[in-house]
Parts: sequence; structure tokens; C-alpha cells
Amino acid sequence: MQITSTAFQHIETIPLRFTADGEDISPPILWADLPLGCQSLALICEDPDAPRRPGRDYPFVHWIAFNIPPDAGMLPEGLPKEWSVDNHVKVEQGLNSFGRPGYHGPSPPEGSGMHRYYFQLFALSRWLKLPVRPMKEHLLKAMEGGILGKVSIIGTYGRALEIAA
Repeated sequence: MQITSTAFQHIETIPLRFTADGEDISPPILWADLPLGCQSLALICEDPDAPRRPGRDYPFVHWIAFNIPPDAGMLPEGLPKEWSVDNHVKVEQGLNSFGRPGYHGPSPPEGSGMHRYYFQLFALSRWLKLPVRPMKEHLLKAMEGGILGKVSIIGTYGRALEIAA
């Protein structure tokens, strides 16, 4: 099972346009060599380097997508930030840690160094039924017992500390 992106290589910087400092659009995600019996895919993007805060998700979730058809081969860049999307690929999306559906790009605190963003792709043996406005916990619970494989690509991004003049 493989995951790649045409926007960045594994453990390389995510281009500005895919961050909250740029256009804040989702990067293209491609896959290959899925396991036999794969009926759907799910994607979770999270930042384990985000500060832990009481009452906040950890790791910080930037994107969840599910019921992705395996034969699509990719999620194109710039998916709309909606619950259900049919933009060359039909996909459902859930709530990120910002409280919104869809992708929200890297936006680490200034001066916190480089953060790692894990784009995790899960091959599943079934389509998922999730509640309205699903969160990561709902997705993980629905995937239990149906994960055929998992693969990740990591992008990095950081903001320099701005010093007032």
C-alpha cells in the first residue's frame, strides 16, 4: 500500500498554498497497491506537535475524509470544505479540530518550530455509516475490525517567531 502527494515529498515542507498562511486548500493525495478486498478508504490528517490544551483534540485534527472510492486513485487538490463532496471523486468529510468540515491546513503557533502533519490513509473492508457531523472518534470507532492496511505520508510546516520592531 502506498500514499504520495504531488505537492510535497515524505518529510518535506508542505507548500504555502496548502497552509492557513496561503490558500488553505487540501493537497492532492494519491494511493496505489491497495490490499485485496478494499471497499473504501479513509484519511486522517493530524498534527502531533500541536500544544496539548485541556478540552482540545490531541493530536490536533486537520482533516478527516471517508467513504473514498479506492478506484479513484487520488483525492484532487482543493476539495470543497463541505460534509459531502462530489468533485471528480465522491467523498464524505468530518469535523476537524477547528470545528469545521473538510481540510484546514497547517497553522502552528509562531515560534513553535516545525510541526509534522501525518496524512494517514486507511484501506477498509466496508463502507462506513457515521453520524451527522462526524468527528475523528466516530471514524475510528466505525473503522474497528475493518482495517485492511494503513500507510502515512508526513509533511512539515512551521512559522518563524515574529519580532516587533
